[in-house]
Amino acid sequence: MTAGRPAVSEAQQPVGAPQGCGAPAGGIAVTAAASGEAVIEGHVTQDGVAASAGYARLLDETGEFVAEVPLGTEGGFRFFAAPGTWTIRVLTPGGGGIQETVSAGYGLVAKVELRL
Repeated sequence: MTAGRPAVSEAQQPVGAPQGCGAPAGGIAVTAAASGEAVIEGHVTQDGVAASAGYARLLDETGEFVAEVPLGTEGGFRFFAAPGTWTIRVLTPGGGGIQETVSAGYGLVAKVELRL
């Protein structure tokens, strides 16, 4: 139990409550209001097919974990980040994984295509 908050078991979670990390699959949709943000987005394929199972992680310049989203049904992911150099690490069932470094800047969308 966390101080000030009662413990809630998984069985007590409200219907429709987020599971796992709570982020929507593929990341949050880009809207017109997000035009000034630094966006990192991409797709993951395995043997030419979208990898819909797995997670994309965002790591900072030192390799520290910052965020994670489940891959979307088309293998997509999206992060909103500060300007700078970031690493995208993709983890899939069965131990498959890949990573790539990308630069992000305000008002730009950094596109990443990863092939397992």
